[in-house]
Amino acid sequence: MNLNFSNADRAEVLTQALPYFKKYYGKTIVVKYGGNAMLNDALQQQVMQDIVLLHLVGIRVVLVHGGGPELTSMLKRVGKESRFVNGLRVTDKETVDIAQMVLAGKINKTLVTYLEAQGGDAIGLSGMDGRMMTAKIKDPELGYVGEITKVNPAPIKDILEKGYIPVVSSIGCDKDGNVYNINADTAASRIASALHAQRLILMTNIQGLMRDKDDPNSLMSLIELSEAEALIGSGVISGGMIPKIECCISALKNNVSKAIILDGRIPHAVLIELFTDSGAGTMLVKKKKAPKAKDSEEI
Repeated sequence: MNLNFSNADRAEVLTQALPYFKKYYGKTIVVKYGGNAMLNDALQQQVMQDIVLLHLVGIRVVLVHGGGPELTSMLKRVGKESRFVNGLRVTDKETVDIAQMVLAGKINKTLVTYLEAQGGDAIGLSGMDGRMMTAKIKDPELGYVGEITKVNPAPIKDILEKGYIPVVSSIGCDKDGNVYNINADTAASRIASALHAQRLILMTNIQGLMRDKDDPNSLMSLIELSEAEALIGSGVISGGMIPKIECCISALKNNVSKAIILDGRIPHAVLIELFTDSGAGTMLVKKKKAPKAKDSEEI
């Protein structure tokens, strides 16, 4: 912290941010929160500060969260070994019950408490509330891992209209009351589409999308939809990055203006992404415009 940061400096920062405040005022932004930023206490507090700041300047923020590491820890405590197939957790009945307890209970309510401690007003939800996310079995081999069949955004809209920050855990259900564990990136993408969000931000533990995964200088800060699809086909996008990019592609094709793979290890990454030209990850857009600063095109 710069202790010599003067009042004039602070005022200058605020005036520089004014165009961004105007740009996003009244707009909806969906942030998927998880990974390293959830495990590191200092980063966690900074993310909560970022979310509350966005809320207080008139941006409609929806926070969608997972909690895989905490779920793994809880399963281990009760003697259950976690098993994954293609990056997805095999989820039997006991596991989905524990997932509901951890995600919709402990993590969700803890995040609400953290937001309120930073001066925000938040309400916790799961995809089960108001049948916000209905789902079906994605793959019998995976058990109670859900594929979203429908998103009902009404509960989220109601909470936003009342001036609260919705905090949504990635748990869904079907018409028979079966509970499903849903990938949080997928949940955030589908919710963003249902809300016609201006931004979908997926926080992750890497710098962003690399043209060469072994070269940190090969970060692609801005790519368009057709490029992303081609990069999957060519194998540049591979492994765990494929489902994240597919979530972004789906969002762009369904009502979302821009999607960002955000480096959640950077302090105040959300503010850097939204309120500076440089950003903090990889932005996906439907179509690139003139070669200006990363986020200079109009919404």
